Amino acid sequence: METLVATASEALRNYEEGFGGIAKAAGREPAWLRKLREECFARFHEKSFPTTRDEDWRFTNVAAIARTPFLLARNGHALPARAAIEPYRVAGAACQLVFVDGRFALELSSIGKLPAGVKVGSLAAEIAADPAAIEPHLGRYLNVERDVFCALNTAFIEDGGYVHIAKGVVAEEPICLLFVSLEHEAPAMTHPRNLIVAEENSQATVIEDYVSLGGGAALSNTATELVAGDHAVVSHYMIEREHESAFNISTLRIQQGRGADVASHSLLVGGALVRNNVHPVLAGEGGECLVNGLFMGGGRQHLDNYMLVEHASPRCGSRQFYNGILGGRSHGVFHGRIIVHKDAQKTDAKQTNRNLLLSDSAQIDTKPQLEIYADDVKCTHGATIGQIEENALFYLRSRGIDESSARRLLLLAFASECLDRMKPGPARAHAEGLIRRDLERIAGA
Repeated sequence: METLVATASEALRNYEEGFGGIAKAAGREPAWLRKLREECFARFHEKSFPTTRDEDWRFTNVAAIARTPFLLARNGHALPARAAIEPYRVAGAACQLVFVDGRFALELSSIGKLPAGVKVGSLAAEIAADPAAIEPHLGRYLNVERDVFCALNTAFIEDGGYVHIAKGVVAEEPICLLFVSLEHEAPAMTHPRNLIVAEENSQATVIEDYVSLGGGAALSNTATELVAGDHAVVSHYMIEREHESAFNISTLRIQQGRGADVASHSLLVGGALVRNNVHPVLAGEGGECLVNGLFMGGGRQHLDNYMLVEHASPRCGSRQFYNGILGGRSHGVFHGRIIVHKDAQKTDAKQTNRNLLLSDSAQIDTKPQLEIYADDVKCTHGATIGQIEENALFYLRSRGIDESSARRLLLLAFASECLDRMKPGPARAHAEGLIRRDLERIAGA
């Protein structure tokens, strides 16, 4: 116990020293940003990390994160070669911005030719060049009072992706943000912060892809604020495929205007402990939101999905569909909440979680939840847990298909339920390729 307390104290000192270094280096930043980060670090210091006694974290123990003495990742050596990044390129993407240990790497990025009215780049550079354009959105939507990881991310804002789609502009090809974590001698942490603003009647697809080059303990604590203006159409993809010793905490906060249509697609296949938070707020009348995800784990992976969909205006619709495939001694979590506020009459919301357990040691905790404060709504939720259907497996084997291939076919059919909800195009093709490769591993095991 004394060793654990000492390690936790060391970890806290590292956060304090890291914040002190950032605050000192940020002397020229806008006063509003300096005030925001100071308030958020005070909130983190006051609340510290959640425990399983917190209802939102009852199925996920983050003690391993709390007691690890992470240091801010500082890339003091050469960037990886472009050849090391090539396997992570997205075919057909309009551009791919590469961030190494949380910092923009222009040398590794492929900007491409973007349509007029589309601005993509480094958030740090945009804050320095035009802070007035950033201030109305950055830090305005995340709930730092409730989520200490969001407070920590805001306190440590340094860099990340900035995407701005002007009014009425359609970006046909996806915009990709690739976050690469390098191996370090000591446990390293990064806090990427992304801001995506899609103005009225615009359309765009954005992919966030998190990967590791090398192993070692690492924490990626990322937060994205996505603002969808009136009648905007936005698809967002969160792909997490980091090293098996990595920790990844991600939060996607979506603010939707009138008639906005936003789709969130998550694919979790890597990491030791992963927490995926998706929090859309349908603030304008007539909005539509799809929250779609697939998580596939093996070994001792822990994959936690926390969905909070808030209906704040009338005549909005939301759909949550999450599928899990778990083998080995892995542990999956689905905690989905739909909150229908008093004024959100004519709400239509649905929530479904389906899971396959491939071993006796795999575990899933699922908690679909509705909170309804309006009286004219249509809301449903449900969850299922099962195994590969033996009759279907027998049928395929009786047709001359070997067991491994038969299992792979059945798992692909299950995973394809999530793929079918993605619009055809480069982003879906990229996700499908990753799913097929991971299913090879799972079916073989």
